[in-house]
Amino acid sequence: MPTRLAPGTFYGRSLGKVEAAGLTFAESVYAPGLEIPPHAHANAFFYFVVEGDFEESYRQGTRTGGPSTLVFHPAGEPHANRWRSPGGRVFHVEISPARAAAVRGHAPILDAPADFRGGPAPWLTDRLYQEFRRPDGASVLALEGLALEILAEASRPGAPAPEPTPPRWLLRARDLLHDRYAEAPGLDEVAAAVGVHPVHLARAFRRHFGCTPGDYVRRLRVESACRRLASSDAPLAEVALAAGFADQSHFTKVFRRHMRMTPGEFRRNFRPR
Repeated sequence: MPTRLAPGTFYGRSLGKVEAAGLTFAESVYAPGLEIPPHAHANAFFYFVVEGDFEESYRQGTRTGGPSTLVFHPAGEPHANRWRSPGGRVFHVEISPARAAAVRGHAPILDAPADFRGGPAPWLTDRLYQEFRRPDGASVLALEGLALEILAEASRPGAPAPEPTPPRWLLRARDLLHDRYAEAPGLDEVAAAVGVHPVHLARAFRRHFGCTPGDYVRRLRVESACRRLASSDAPLAEVALAAGFADQSHFTKVFRRHMRMTPGEFRRNFRPR
């Protein structure tokens, strides 16, 4: 029987907690190689990986992720986690039963596990995390508003559904794309590297990750660009080339499609002030 954690309780070493408007915001750090046994949380929650790489098993299978991965769990869902070296740092947001009941009609994400790698929901969560780290007189209102906005974004039609455990060769293919997204190796090259036919790779990739390898590379490039836009004043053309885009025009078009805003708008919204 999995351990059932009380509301507002998380494994790892706590770095702080805030409770407001039926929501609990908490930050935890995890030691390298830490294996968290099967457990369930009393309330629905989502967590955002700030640092580190993890593996998680849950009813539908397993998932892996790294920085900027956003994961949702419904109340009472059993799962177990393992943190790779050098450990991890996670930002949690837990939703009380009363608050969940109030928003459930507009946030079906509360009733099913899901994860997001790129797109508006993880970037809103990063903004929420920064608000949590730098509180002021308006922080409670900002935390509540951003949390509800994240639930709305994650609940939009087309949100990714979890898939059964990907085979190891497919995870290697995905890792290869992560390592070389700026140069975008061809499908034949990736398939040869993992020992499968390109057609089999393309079909399995879409089935498990919900997109083509090309779309996945575009997402990685956008995520890379987002990190640089939020942390530097580099010209947009330079950001575009560093992320692997052919030119600024193509970069802007793809970025707007993924993030629903231009690179300039993103920088104004997320650049530390």
